[in-house]
Amino acid sequence: MMNATSLTELRDRLRLFVAERDWDQFHAPRNLAMSVMIEAAELGEHFQWSGANDAPVEDSRREAIAHEMADVLLYLVRLADKLDIDLLEAASRKLVLNAVKYPVEKARGRSTKYTELD
Repeated sequence: MMNATSLTELRDRLRLFVAERDWDQFHAPRNLAMSVMIEAAELGEHFQWSGANDAPVEDSRREAIAHEMADVLLYLVRLADKLDIDLLEAASRKLVLNAVKYPVEKARGRSTKYTELD
């Protein structure tokens, strides 16, 4: 199987996958957003009872975790496609906004929410 090298390529492969199965009828934004959340929760299950200073993930769990991460990504790419959102552009814009909310001099080494930074 060929690997996608960009989100655009992944989106196009996903479009074909969905079209071949006639699944577009099920891919309303609400359904896709719910699927992102469900898959993210399944990803979270792998870490549910882990401590804050978790040991490295062993190989036996890594593949299952990778599958859940891929599910989140695929549903997110599909949702972005349905809403005509460029994910890379949106992520770049959000990173700029986060840099304003979390200036280095106030946020470095802290996990405090931006509204609580002094």
